[in-house]
Amino acid sequence: MSVEESQRESRKMIRVFAASSFLNDMGSDAIYPVWPLFVTDVLKADMAALGLLDGLGEALVSLSQAGSGYLSDRLKRRKPFIWAGYLCGALSRLGYAASRVWPLLIPFRVLDRLGKMRTPPRDAQVADVSPPAQRGRNFGLLRAMDNLGAVCGILFAILFLKVLGYRLLFALAAIPSVIAVALVLIFIKEKRSGERKIYKGLSFKNIDRNFRLYILLNGLFALGAFSYSFLLIYARKSGYKTVFIPVLYLVFTAVASLLSLPFGRLSDRIGRKRVLHIAFVSWAAVCVTVLAHPSKLVVPLIFVFYGIHKGALDPVQRAFVTELSPAAYRASSLGAFQMVIGLCALPASLAAGWLWQRLGDVAPFVLSLGLTVSAISLLFFVREHRPTS
Repeated sequence: MSVEESQRESRKMIRVFAASSFLNDMGSDAIYPVWPLFVTDVLKADMAALGLLDGLGEALVSLSQAGSGYLSDRLKRRKPFIWAGYLCGALSRLGYAASRVWPLLIPFRVLDRLGKMRTPPRDAQVADVSPPAQRGRNFGLLRAMDNLGAVCGILFAILFLKVLGYRLLFALAAIPSVIAVALVLIFIKEKRSGERKIYKGLSFKNIDRNFRLYILLNGLFALGAFSYSFLLIYARKSGYKTVFIPVLYLVFTAVASLLSLPFGRLSDRIGRKRVLHIAFVSWAAVCVTVLAHPSKLVVPLIFVFYGIHKGALDPVQRAFVTELSPAAYRASSLGAFQMVIGLCALPASLAAGWLWQRLGDVAPFVLSLGLTVSAISLLFFVREHRPTS
């Protein structure tokens, strides 16, 4: 294959992944803005149970991503993990629709988060086909399409929740992910190596001190970065009606969608660390705003800061991993990184739920602010290799 043909195939792959991301997030984010309301109002779970479901979900994400990343590198296969991940997401939404008590959500939450197995192989594939100086841009494009799909899903929820109800809304949200499965199966052509060799997986000795520090500080931050569900419940406690809660979710998603690609491009120019600092500082701003006991009119600003945080964090955090890790172990490194983040997310949401119940709604934000400041400080000590073309 000529260089021009290879570049054309790479661009096509990025476009297919972007379209699949758009569709999957359109389905998932038709659910996410009303998920905490469904769990607490319809299925009558308390905040501790909500924290358990959200934290358990993120912990399972970590295990599924670590496993898929490891196997993807060993088998030198990406595609099967990607389409299977989208399929898991579709099936889980049908399970949510059928659940009548909150404990029955657990197996479908497991299936939903197992779907995240797609992320390390997909991101490794994106990194493999992207020139270093365009890597941030391509990751930013994927996040922008994720968030644009989320905006469409949220608008669908806002417009049709009253008409459809929670359960039919959840069932219809499976359809876009089924289409994403078809796109990957039809249009992604994975090169098959003539060798049948199974490669060694990532081991601890493959991770240098610099990468370990990066994993450590992100894990520390994740211990305080509890689920978005707490922000939505906080907004409702501040006086917003249930029908307006998805609009606040839309605010943060729209901000993240608009900023993901610019932040990805900015990281190509000024470096990943500076943009990651913006992400951490934006989350700190969320915490500080809550601790200032804002009026009802100021609450939407929390979701603007959260959108800035996600727009800066998501494309840069993973792009940075692909550059700090050994090239031969990119999927494994992404999976290991997400495993740490996810395993930290379980105690984060459990602790947030417990603190909320015992000490009040601001207590989780106090803990999170302290951990965020620590992560910001440690990031200064990570050495960065600036991308070049």
